[in-house]
Amino acid sequence: MKRCDLKLYRGYANKKELVVFGHVVKKYPSGDRKYTRTGFRYAKTIIELFSIKTLPFLKVVLRIGDLTVETRAEEDGYFRFQVPFKEAMASGWHTYEVTVDDEVDGKKYHASSKEEFFLPYKTSYGIISDIDDTFLISHSRRSFKKLFTLLSRNVQARKPFDDVVKHYQLLSFASRTHPQKESNIFFYVSSSEWNLYDMIVRFAELNGLPKAVLKLKKIKSGLDDFVMTGAGSHDHKLRKIQNIIQFYPELQFILLGDDAQKDPQIYEEICRTYPDKVRAVYLRQTTRRSKPEATALIKNIQDMGIDTCYFAHSNKAIMHSLEKGLVFEAPVEILEAVAPPVENQ
Repeated sequence: MKRCDLKLYRGYANKKELVVFGHVVKKYPSGDRKYTRTGFRYAKTIIELFSIKTLPFLKVVLRIGDLTVETRAEEDGYFRFQVPFKEAMASGWHTYEVTVDDEVDGKKYHASSKEEFFLPYKTSYGIISDIDDTFLISHSRRSFKKLFTLLSRNVQARKPFDDVVKHYQLLSFASRTHPQKESNIFFYVSSSEWNLYDMIVRFAELNGLPKAVLKLKKIKSGLDDFVMTGAGSHDHKLRKIQNIIQFYPELQFILLGDDAQKDPQIYEEICRTYPDKVRAVYLRQTTRRSKPEATALIKNIQDMGIDTCYFAHSNKAIMHSLEKGLVFEAPVEILEAVAPPVENQ
């Protein structure tokens, strides 16, 4: 029996379909402690994550309740199920299971793993957020500094922007009828690769960010790819966001991003295509001065009748969310914790 691992990711569902996905790999680096290593040992952890070897074309089986569905992994080990799913269940998080039990070229492979998927509440919003330089300080505009930060700072040393966690916690209460904590589905959509999934999840958990479905970029399997992490076309982000919005025709969405890369252009196109589906757009200013192009694009979005906020500090975004009625009442502990502006690092 040949060793293989299943790396599953959080999925999502509506009242008709279920979407879950993952990778089949030879060996996935295990253990939570590797994300708290320091110095060279942590750099080694990141390099190991970008040296993952995937296994192509193996049969994978999804099981949830009475549902059993098969598919095959693609050439890069990635697989995705989007299947009819009408089993009655409560809104919130639920568990699914995927197994590999296959034989290729005389080699037998077996693995099994479980993950979760989210079914939104009827009156909730969908929250779609970028990651790097939106809530996680990453220095995306400076490639060398971004790479150095990735290699040298573990999840405990990486920092979110001031008050961004409070804003996201506040948005987890946003509702069109009655506030309910964690009733909204969050998607973190990024040009970071699937290799960094666990790091991002652990960072979010450590800092109290809402539990989310992640949509990342094609997995990489070599050091040459690692040097270019997060680079290249951002078209995949546009497609992923479009797919999410189309999957939830009953939801309105709140978009959060930054002006460091292509979020302003992507979000303007989303708003032009789905003007009735976007409730608000938040854009973080990553330099000392606002960018003229980002300002113009935000103005275009505002002219469509969509609430916008181009901000340097998250406390401004928090006040905007309250003023625009995205929440009926802010949790007292969140409002009391909003700090004065601090210059971006």
